[in-house]
Amino acid sequence: MLLPENENKQYLSKGTLWLMAIGAGLVVANNYYNQPLLGMIAKEFGETEAATSKVAMFTQVGYAVGLLLIIPLGDMYRRKRIILIDFAFILLSLLVFALSKSLLVMIVASFFIGLTSVVPQVFVPIAAQLSPPEEKGKNVGIVMSGLLIGILASRVFSGIVGEYLGWRNVFFIAAGFMVVLAILIAWLLPDMKPTFDGKYRQLMRSIIRYAKDIPSLQLASLRGALGFASFSVFWTTLTFKLEQAPFFQGSDVAGSLGLFGIAGALAASLVGYVSGKINKNKLIAIAATLMILSWGIFGLGGNTYIGLIIGIIILDMGLQAMHVTNQTIVFSSHPEAANRLNTVYMVSYFIGGSLGTFVGGKAWGAYGWNGVVCTGGIFVVLCLVIHLLISDKQKIKQE
Repeated sequence: MLLPENENKQYLSKGTLWLMAIGAGLVVANNYYNQPLLGMIAKEFGETEAATSKVAMFTQVGYAVGLLLIIPLGDMYRRKRIILIDFAFILLSLLVFALSKSLLVMIVASFFIGLTSVVPQVFVPIAAQLSPPEEKGKNVGIVMSGLLIGILASRVFSGIVGEYLGWRNVFFIAAGFMVVLAILIAWLLPDMKPTFDGKYRQLMRSIIRYAKDIPSLQLASLRGALGFASFSVFWTTLTFKLEQAPFFQGSDVAGSLGLFGIAGALAASLVGYVSGKINKNKLIAIAATLMILSWGIFGLGGNTYIGLIIGIIILDMGLQAMHVTNQTIVFSSHPEAANRLNTVYMVSYFIGGSLGTFVGGKAWGAYGWNGVVCTGGIFVVLCLVIHLLISDKQKIKQE
């Protein structure tokens, strides 16, 4: 049973909006601290690079599971309470990871870090629901910019801290961030009423119904999965690439390159501003084309810093533009079910990311950088082809 939507009409202050944007970045960063550190971890535990890449893969698998099982609860229970309970488990997972003595324990902890670090996907529907229609795209874009900058800045932070203080201290510091953030959320976040009055089983069934009945949600989910798979192929293998000739660099350089991706992430906010003025199909086609271009640059200039930097900026710009446009489309269909719609989309998104991480690690082990470039390019070419073939058959709602 749906509760009246006007029960949730509250004022979204700028302070609350920016708390969610910054909080989204800090929480989602937990999923990506490990990526620049994989080479360092592999050496400490005496494991292969392919085996160590499972740490990143299981983090993304855990995130997808958390999206499926936890995020829908935001429609059923008070979101603030869910968020604060979840923070306790984020803290525990980070501490177990930091104290890990074996790769197996680390992989298990990684899964639970991903499982619990889904709070940003509660913030995004809050921003959408508490915004007037004319500001929805802009405010979702601001929160998404915070989230995406967090993904990229996390690599910079962990790479530098890991190089000079050790990889374990990265996760101890991250645990401290979570304590501070939980206090701010308890103080400032609105306590919204639920929009679904029913049992958890009914809630989960409604997710399946939405996934089956909304073509625009299905297409957005597939595009997101393929786009994020391509993105994950690159960032999972970059640290291995930089350890070899001609670079011979450590985690600090691998992480610092994430700074250039922030320029691309800022496109998320800009897309939010223009999403109501430009056809969304065209925006997504442009975004996918940018990602294809980036892989061409990685192939031709991947042995130079300038090639990697230009490719990173374009890759991130393309993915974030696609992601924000996808989410704007998804939230426009059934606002009262924002968390469940976001669950369908984001579960698909991170399943794609997990697949990209797994296949990217295999491609690196078997064929090196050329295999990585081909794999990442194939994912995004497939995304563009599917979009062009299917999008013309769907009438995507323009806001």
